[in-house]
Amino acid sequence: MEKWRWQRFFDAFPFIWEGLLVTVEYTILGSLAAYVLGLIFAMIRRSGLPVLSQLVWVFIEFVRSTPLLVQIFFLYWVVRPELLGGLPVDTQRMIVGVTALGVHYACYTAEVFRAGIDAVPVAQWEATVALNLPRRWAWTDVIIPQAVPRVVPALGNYTIAMFKEVPLLSAIVILDMVYQVKTVYAADVGGAGPEAWFAVGLTFLALSYPCSVLIRKLEKRVASI
Repeated sequence: MEKWRWQRFFDAFPFIWEGLLVTVEYTILGSLAAYVLGLIFAMIRRSGLPVLSQLVWVFIEFVRSTPLLVQIFFLYWVVRPELLGGLPVDTQRMIVGVTALGVHYACYTAEVFRAGIDAVPVAQWEATVALNLPRRWAWTDVIIPQAVPRVVPALGNYTIAMFKEVPLLSAIVILDMVYQVKTVYAADVGGAGPEAWFAVGLTFLALSYPCSVLIRKLEKRVASI
């Protein structure tokens, strides 16, 4: 059995930190896209428009039933050449990466937002009708401000899940932590080795676990309101 090499474990961290910035960047951008799209999907589902609502439902079920990695490859190899061919390659990869993460998780956050909207008391909906508020104002001034705080903890959980799935983007040469370590040790026999991958896993744990604890505390606070 090969001896554990602590030097390789510590040598991996400079490359991990470099890739961490990219990982965090894609997590933030992907989360913002997922929140916005998810809320739009939820509002369409809640609107009751027969055709549009059903189409959104079918799209959500399709995305949720297929692997994220397959969606990344589809966007990169099929959609990207047709729509993004004139842009710099790095820009193409960023758009594909953020879109893949955003759309995939929007199909989960849509159900979260829909649950939050459904939890708004019926009296609030009736009040908007009684006050003759325009539909847009009813959503922006009454319903959404009450629905969103209820779902913040669930959204936080999906953000953490996204953070841990950003390494899938290394398949299209996004320079995250996994790609950095894999590339640096590519010429070595046996690749990065267990020491470097343990360092990567430890970094994910050190960042995601405290966030999970904070979200659990937030869930309790929201539940007590």
